Amino acid sequence: MAETFDPWSPSFVADPYPAYAELRAGGRAHWYEPTRQWLIPHHADVSALLRDRRLGRTYLHRFTHEEFGRTPPAPGHEPFHVLNDSGMLDLEAPDHTRIRRLVSKAFTPRTVEQLAPAVRRLAAELVGEFVAQGGGDLLSAVAEPLPVAVIAEMLGIPESDRGLLRPWSADICGMYELNPPEETARRAVRASVEFSAYLRDLIAVRREQPGQDLISALIAAHEEGGDRLSEQEMISTCVLLLNAGHEATVNTTANGWWTLLRHPEQLAALRADHGLLPTAVEELLRYDTPLQLFERWVLDDIEVGGTVIPRGSEVALLFGSANRDPAAFARPEAFDLARSDNPHVSLGAGIHYCLGAPLARLELTSSFGELLRRAPSMRLAEEPEWKPGFVIRGLRELRVEV
Repeated sequence: MAETFDPWSPSFVADPYPAYAELRAGGRAHWYEPTRQWLIPHHADVSALLRDRRLGRTYLHRFTHEEFGRTPPAPGHEPFHVLNDSGMLDLEAPDHTRIRRLVSKAFTPRTVEQLAPAVRRLAAELVGEFVAQGGGDLLSAVAEPLPVAVIAEMLGIPESDRGLLRPWSADICGMYELNPPEETARRAVRASVEFSAYLRDLIAVRREQPGQDLISALIAAHEEGGDRLSEQEMISTCVLLLNAGHEATVNTTANGWWTLLRHPEQLAALRADHGLLPTAVEELLRYDTPLQLFERWVLDDIEVGGTVIPRGSEVALLFGSANRDPAAFARPEAFDLARSDNPHVSLGAGIHYCLGAPLARLELTSSFGELLRRAPSMRLAEEPEWKPGFVIRGLRELRVEV
């Protein structure tokens, strides 16, 4: 069954959903030799394994590379791994628990709530300019700049430096694809070195001159016992917030509008009733999730559908497949903006559930709401193409007319 799964094929990336249906019909765990991973396509299993403490985003808190039967990363890739491996997303307890608790002190629901006027203002400015120009590439004009500006504003990054962020982020995120080539690794290493140096200088300035920004709050955050974030943990947290915060929102925005434009009856319903926006955002996240696959290491033997997956294995949790599983969703292939029972896994689950979920929802409802109001007859100008990446799946551009 896994032969239908081909993450390097442009036609598969354009529409992986028929292959997912075959995987689900064929069983609960499939060995995939090209990446040496177990593919997990069912919603119940994906949801359970996201919460299962026998799996982890890392194994280094319990084993060396050699003990786990894995080859250590190439020495030349070290700057990427130092940056990546000190972030919450790739840590397990006790480090994950400590860092998430400290970051949560600075990244509270109240912080996000206070951002709401700024997010809506930025969305209004970007959409206003886009409409004034008669449309263009929605991805580069609205979808990308909004989350970058919001995260940069939160971190206190000067406006003149914000153009650096998206290229660094894109180069680093290239390493999350399956079997990335050496050229991708070189770009990720260079971006890791440059981004880390930039943030190290900014943190030094904020230590001397604290502001009302998230970096200042991360410097100040500490536990009763005096526990604080190390400088590397702060740098990795800032990069993670930017990468996770905007890669997902950018692609949900562009993929979402492409989905809406292909479902004119649903788009008409949304244009007629903007009150559908909250459930619409959840359905857009479910129907074509920007994060198609999430990896976990097997720290202790597990069993999935009668298949024993031994310690030292890696599982590939197929979010895109889980979100179309008929066992979890009524009419899963139907795009329904009024869907109220929607247990999608696009934002994860368990201890690694997306910390920025409230901010992502705020950004999405703000930009979609502005476009619905200001561009009520927006239409497709040309058929879009998908970028080659599969794990983080998005369009190259989305050209529309208003």
